[in-house]
Amino acid sequence: MLALLRQVRADSGLSQRDVAARLKCQHSWVAKVELGERRLDVIEFVRLAHALGTDPVELLKVVASRIR
Repeated sequence: MLALLRQVRADSGLSQRDVAARLKCQHSWVAKVELGERRLDVIEFVRLAHALGTDPVELLKVVASRIR
């Protein structure tokens, strides 16, 4: 999931600071999430997906398909 989140961010042309600004949080929070140092709860996942400009349901479908 972390690699997918990084890829979506990069494909969107956003930096970690851009995403953090959209979330109104510190860029270190985004970095920790992407590095796996911090886990996401469902609400945070949805907010992050929206900040990345993607549908959280579609993103989760991709994650689920990669787990199978």
